[in-house]
Amino acid sequence: MTARSSDDGEPAGTAGAPMLEVLRGARLTEVVAVVTRWFGGTLLGAGGLVRAYSDAVRLGLAEAGVRRRELRQEVTLGLDHAIAGRVESELRSRGYAVLDTSYAAAVTLRLGVPGDRLPELTAAVAELTGGSAAPTRDGESWVDIP
Repeated sequence: MTARSSDDGEPAGTAGAPMLEVLRGARLTEVVAVVTRWFGGTLLGAGGLVRAYSDAVRLGLAEAGVRRRELRQEVTLGLDHAIAGRVESELRSRGYAVLDTSYAAAVTLRLGVPGDRLPELTAAVAELTGGSAAPTRDGESWVDIP
């Protein structure tokens, strides 16, 4: 993991490092935080600067929220219209991420599945469809996890 911070003109250790520590404390990766401070005539001192920059990042995280993402196996599943709704609902209730549903002559579900759950998914699909459908692996994609 690469991490970098900059005080960009503030006294050493009073801006970038405290901001980076907030991000590390929140266990975040793949993120950038930028805080811009306008001087309003009040001298904050080193401790005040640390608090101001840290608080700005904490408030930004609270406002923006955090999204967890995982690399998942992308799987497609072709289904008859008559059973598609029931199968999709059951797969969702079992914790499979349904990334997309498209309707044409058949219904195609695109799922994001942890690699270790592929055999379980195959068995579930066989059970739910009476063996009339089977999932097909199509690669990998990053999936937002609720």
